[in-house]
Amino acid sequence: MLETQSDSQLLAQRVGAAMWSRDHATQALDMTLVQIEPGRALITMPVKKSMLNGHQSCHGGYMFTLADSAFAYACNSHNLNTVASGCNIDFLAPAFEGDLLEAEAVERSLAGRTGVYDVTVRIRGGKVCALFRGKSYRVNGEVIAGPAEIPNTKK
Repeated sequence: MLETQSDSQLLAQRVGAAMWSRDHATQALDMTLVQIEPGRALITMPVKKSMLNGHQSCHGGYMFTLADSAFAYACNSHNLNTVASGCNIDFLAPAFEGDLLEAEAVERSLAGRTGVYDVTVRIRGGKVCALFRGKSYRVNGEVIAGPAEIPNTKK
């Protein structure tokens, strides 16, 4: 049976919910999974005083963590256990206390066990703060019990 787009979307949402329920690091930083779909994810994070560096701007490690979280959700959205094999980030502009950062991850390539994902970190409605590229590697297993549990929406 061929999987339809709606089946893929439902699976991505279920995977996102399952990952979120166990993702204590992302939750501890008050991140929000705004959207997930096959090969894509959007996560937000408020910049708090505790995240500021000595220049009173958001520490780059927090921006990296936000981008890495969006990357993780995007590359696992197909329900195949996937980990990072490498990533890099370019910091372009600062963010400050009270800003709401959003990280949008987009799948650029998926072939065999490897993938490439670009993540744009921006202040909501504003400037781009960082560009992140992650390379993924698929390992054994699934995030949740697979497509067999998805209800058949065809009549």
